[in-house]
Amino acid sequence: MSDLQKTDFSKWYIQTIQKADLMDYSPVRGCIIFKADGFELWEHIQETFNAYLRTQDIRNVYFPMLIPKSFLLKEEEHVEGFAPELPWMTEVGDEKLEEPYALRPTSETLIGDAMSNWIHSYRDLPLEINQWANVFRWEKKTLPFLRTSEFLWQEGHTAHDSEESARKRTLDILDAYTDLIENTLAIPVYKGQKTPSERFAGAVDTYSVEAMMKDGKAVQAGTSHYLGQNFAEAFDIKFLNRNNEHEFVYTTSWGISTRLIGSVIMVHGDEQGLVLPPKIAPTQVILIPVGPWKKNPAIMEKLGELKANLAQKGLRVRIDDTDNTPGYKFNEWELKGAPLRIEFGPRDLENNQAMVKMRDLADKEAIALDGIEEYISEQLDNMQKRLLENARARYKENEHTDIETLDELKAHIEKSKANGEVPGYVLIGWDGTEETESKIKEETGFTTRNIPFDPPMEKKVDLVSGKPAKHTVWIARAY
Repeated sequence: MSDLQKTDFSKWYIQTIQKADLMDYSPVRGCIIFKADGFELWEHIQETFNAYLRTQDIRNVYFPMLIPKSFLLKEEEHVEGFAPELPWMTEVGDEKLEEPYALRPTSETLIGDAMSNWIHSYRDLPLEINQWANVFRWEKKTLPFLRTSEFLWQEGHTAHDSEESARKRTLDILDAYTDLIENTLAIPVYKGQKTPSERFAGAVDTYSVEAMMKDGKAVQAGTSHYLGQNFAEAFDIKFLNRNNEHEFVYTTSWGISTRLIGSVIMVHGDEQGLVLPPKIAPTQVILIPVGPWKKNPAIMEKLGELKANLAQKGLRVRIDDTDNTPGYKFNEWELKGAPLRIEFGPRDLENNQAMVKMRDLADKEAIALDGIEEYISEQLDNMQKRLLENARARYKENEHTDIETLDELKAHIEKSKANGEVPGYVLIGWDGTEETESKIKEETGFTTRNIPFDPPMEKKVDLVSGKPAKHTVWIARAY
């Protein structure tokens, strides 16, 4: 970690995303403007997840963003969970609306109403749809990409004829999120079940994938919810089963959002700026002419030929032929996180080679032009794997499994602060009560992340009460 990352991580983060030209602030409180590179990161996440959805025959739809108040009131726990964050539309022009509309915080209620009209028989099930949309949650404290009043996300909604089928979809999606986040974003995740107090409003069970940022804080990277028959009963979503009896469907919902962009930056970024995994980088390869290249047309001809060859291989490649100095260009593309840089000048032309610099490695390497396209593809694959391996190693360094009491947790936090270290994730025993969760949060700022499916060890004693632990839980401070 750089000095600024250690001393003021949030400041480093804001500076990095602004200098890299990913976003700008909007005049609307708590909202941001996605600039081209920032939005393209989201587009590559969309492309990858859409490819998975197609393998599952789950198709994309779009619903209106206005939700009638009466819909939200149908599922009491749901509306209570979102009430403090809901922006309302109450009038149009000079005319008061008969019923207020909320800007959607999520679409379960609207989609539940539609499903009640679309589903009649077991032959209509499973009904599985997804939408890419904007949602609104009027946040008091915001941080670009990670927590904003309006954000972009994907929300999937499914209806099934049995609990078994619905639960399978819930967990299959969690696996798909794990694959997306680890293998496309190079971010390791902790996979598990949320505690009841952290559960999605109206869900029976919520599952999550959690990520650790470089400052040791947690980001909830994705969630998948088994909703049981709660929304089906609220919206009268019934089907005629094989026994010719009416029955309520079993539903799920699941989502990831643009907070994944913030996570990529906070997991991989360094003192030079962004470090982007090749699979989502807007510019995977940047070609930079060096030396007195303007006097020698053969240099740009060769770079143009290389660009065309790389583009034919499906790579996103650009040539920086601006008037800026080579040093300025190197710094700019390091800041933007371009995974691979090629420098090419008169001497390289003479020697039939190019200088190659990987964003995450210190040294440059002279590579022969013959076969360089295959070399570049290979190096991008290697970097993708390297980023994941490095993040995994950092996670391990910042996981703490030997803390058994609340006093030990407090001492650990104080020691980390004094030594300029990150407190990271702590594995604890939990007796299953909300009282102990609340006490941990109140006295340390740590919250339960999830009950991991595969913990590194089982904890026997509750951190706060000293009673036998019902669960082993990861806790951390969170964004």
